[in-house]
Amino acid sequence: MKNITFRQLRVFNEVARHLSFSKAAQALHLTPPAVTMQVKELEGHVGLPLFERQGRQVTLTTVGEYMLVYARKMLATLKDAEDAAARLRRVEVGRLTIGMVSTAKYFLPRLVTLFRREHEGVEIRLVVGNRELLVQMLHANEVDIAIMGRPPRELATRAEPFAAHPHVFVAPIDHPLLRFGDQTVESLRPYGFIVREPGSGSRAAMEQFFQSARLEPKVIMEMGSNETIKQAVMAGMGLSFLSLHTLGLELDNKLIAVLEVEGTPIVRAWNCVHTLSKLLSPAAEAFRYFVLERGEGFMAEQFGRFTPTPHTAAANRRNAGE
Repeated sequence: MKNITFRQLRVFNEVARHLSFSKAAQALHLTPPAVTMQVKELEGHVGLPLFERQGRQVTLTTVGEYMLVYARKMLATLKDAEDAAARLRRVEVGRLTIGMVSTAKYFLPRLVTLFRREHEGVEIRLVVGNRELLVQMLHANEVDIAIMGRPPRELATRAEPFAAHPHVFVAPIDHPLLRFGDQTVESLRPYGFIVREPGSGSRAAMEQFFQSARLEPKVIMEMGSNETIKQAVMAGMGLSFLSLHTLGLELDNKLIAVLEVEGTPIVRAWNCVHTLSKLLSPAAEAFRYFVLERGEGFMAEQFGRFTPTPHTAAANRRNAGE
């Protein structure tokens, strides 16, 4: 296997990640035939098939599962060597891979654009995944930095908060609760909720909120996409609990309404995360400093007009003249 190339390993790793040749081609900016050729060449060097193909379904063979472990180790070692060389040159060049949870896609591309204007030599790759996938990628050294809400407890990481992350209850614009101003938590009891999948940050924040209020929400539907949930809420299918940072377009155009529920917004934090075992490249370090120094101001500029003031029971009583 002495003729195996890192290009072949990268392609193999991407196909294994997506279990799809076409999705791997999109991620690598290659054509599907080029991806297929690289995998076939690697299989030729190994002498055994790495994937089983049944129609459009692709699965790893037992050999492929073993090879994937070693391929990822070699790619991680190569990335460490590239970062070390960049540090020795003391220049901000090379590739920076940033992982982000899906909710971060509503702001991170714009923040990255600002960063690139000041660091044109850095090649940036954004990877979107749920929290579980990002933890796996941090562990495998497949991302340099992750932007996420809850930092992982499963790994030894450095998690640095850089901006507030408010969550709110949302409803269709003609919902009857909107007629009465501020709402108690109890007023939510009769209504069904459309929620994110278990393990998502917004789902965990919602469950913690209701648990502290000793109320069991009526979950009528689970969806893995903020966009799908927003469409369902706007169609009148139910209420939801979402990151305020996903709602800019809908609030600007009065397509969805925020419910002013006591104890909300629930404010968590956005974190810039990397593993403690990883020595960051100059490019990654520059991005980390950029996010920590500029992230809060950027978020306030983008979303500050939407952020409601906290609604507490005491505030409600004061406003009512009690």
